[in-house]
Amino acid sequence: MAILVDETKRVLIQGITGREGSARARLMKDYGTNVVAGVTPGRGGEKVYGIPVYDSVAQAWEREGPIDISVIFIPAPLVKNAALEALAAGVKLLVLVPDRVPIYDAVEIAALAGEKKANFIGPNTLGMISPGKAVLGMIGGRAQSAREWFKPGNIGVISRSGGMTSAISYYLCRAGLGLSTIVHVGGDAVIGLREADVLKEFEADPETKGVVLFGEIGSSQEEEAARLIKEGGFTKPLVAYIGGRAARSGTRFSHAGAIIEGGFGTYAGKVEALREAGAHVAESFDELPEMAKRAFGAP
Repeated sequence: MAILVDETKRVLIQGITGREGSARARLMKDYGTNVVAGVTPGRGGEKVYGIPVYDSVAQAWEREGPIDISVIFIPAPLVKNAALEALAAGVKLLVLVPDRVPIYDAVEIAALAGEKKANFIGPNTLGMISPGKAVLGMIGGRAQSAREWFKPGNIGVISRSGGMTSAISYYLCRAGLGLSTIVHVGGDAVIGLREADVLKEFEADPETKGVVLFGEIGSSQEEEAARLIKEGGFTKPLVAYIGGRAARSGTRFSHAGAIIEGGFGTYAGKVEALREAGAHVAESFDELPEMAKRAFGAP
């Protein structure tokens, strides 16, 4: 089983005629994602890899039927309007790929998503993939490599690092573990679904038996995950690695969502919180695959 996306979800791509949008449309369609339409204002009537293009989300919904997910590949200053349009049309899950989306725009998106009882991943995300079922965004790069690198199974992956999302998943699969869904939550300071939110999704999935989490310094996401475990909201084994061990206060670790300010968001604080909650925390990245195999009872 998988969370958030599988082969049955009906997917829209906003910005499908752009360079990134068209390239990732090919990845998603070739992988088997149920991409039913694309949207680029003024380009209605065209097709991209056989996918019909419409001028608006409402038009795509009217012509193609209800849409579950929209993946947004447009310049950061325009993301807010595209996201609000999709939410107003009734789309319940957005994947906001661009980085540098203005913080106040992300706050507005979050406010309307809350009103509409919808969710979003990102901004600044590679997306997600449920191996063997569907991919949203750009994980894997090409359909062939995504099939080769990521094998279906019952271990979930959550990552705050775009680069490490593929790496950790690849090495877990090389160690013999199969994956249910891989989620890059995004690297910006204000994002939609956070680590704890995704853990709740995995908790509700009967076929996911454990989760591997790649965390980072900065923000309170790992502390929130630890609190969720302590409160009984996530009861499955969790194996974690926290990046940025050597960073000092004031350091920004690769992106806006990973910055230590004062004593907040430190490596030591996150590791302590997770271990106190019962999570397995690896000291080095190399330890993760074997630690995961032991924690999940894999051979």
